[in-house]
Amino acid sequence: MSWKIRVVLLMGFVAWAYRALRPPAPRLCGTKGGPPLVGPRIKLGDGRHISYKEHGVPKEAANYKVILVHGFSSCKHEASITATETVEKLGIYLASFDRPGYGESDPNPKRSIKSLALDIEELADQLELGPKFYIIGTSMGGQAVWGCLKYIPHRLAGAALLAPVVNYWWPSFPPALATEAYNLQPVQDKWALRVARHAPWLVYWWNTQKWFPGSSVAAGTQNLTAPDLQIIAKMAASGVSHREYATQQGVHESYHRDMMVGFGHRDFDPMRLENPFPHGEGSVHVWHGVDDGIVPVSLQRYIAKKLPWIQYHELSKAGHLFSCGETAIKDAIFNKLFIVDH
Repeated sequence: MSWKIRVVLLMGFVAWAYRALRPPAPRLCGTKGGPPLVGPRIKLGDGRHISYKEHGVPKEAANYKVILVHGFSSCKHEASITATETVEKLGIYLASFDRPGYGESDPNPKRSIKSLALDIEELADQLELGPKFYIIGTSMGGQAVWGCLKYIPHRLAGAALLAPVVNYWWPSFPPALATEAYNLQPVQDKWALRVARHAPWLVYWWNTQKWFPGSSVAAGTQNLTAPDLQIIAKMAASGVSHREYATQQGVHESYHRDMMVGFGHRDFDPMRLENPFPHGEGSVHVWHGVDDGIVPVSLQRYIAKKLPWIQYHELSKAGHLFSCGETAIKDAIFNKLFIVDH
């Protein structure tokens, strides 16, 4: 084979690899060819927009003001935790929002745990929630709550993390415990997490190529436990699904960016945080289901042990989606956060 043919083949391979590895540009809301803008948005200081949705009692009449942070493959419309009479009874105002790259919120290619915490602070300011507010994060949204406890603890009146996703590479985890929990994941997810951790530039290609399976969670084919399957069956019967809306700007700046931020190298370890409420002026709660098939309960138990100021609530016969289920659990989450410690 002549050197000219080799050069042509090499150039062809490089061009193919470049196209395969490079994610497409997001379809920005409100632009030509992009999804329409429907809900209200705020404009952040850096020019990006965050879309939000209000729930509960009117803000002016509220006793408690809360920001909700959605999980992986979800959006501002997933606020089933507000479907309880306790919201009206206690006078709770809640604002959910599309995290960057999801729904109608502009992507942030430089997204990090810190940048999202600062986005939340700016959202609270523009919605005029006052000097302090509560925050509740579900699944991947729980990592955002850890970020708020690190970067804006002075703005929080209290916090709740519901089945929060963990990073198996947090330094404080004993290697044996982290490895044992990591090995509970399906083989395809273990590989997807390795890529997100060690080669984030490959995440788009890894989860879109057809040679072998990428992340089951990103594909919506994860191995859920019986409690979660029951909740999903009820949600499916309602005919309501927000998955398409969540990724309407593209999967890279939503799903894939979540993977890179959530499992990549980060600038702090939650288990080294100090108590943000040393005088009991607020409280932090972690809720987790024993039958969670996505986030191993053993890791949440260890976090609670390392942070004695965390109020840890373990739910028997509950999976990853418990906050979308029984009203009694939703009531308990609100009652613990607002009443027991105040």
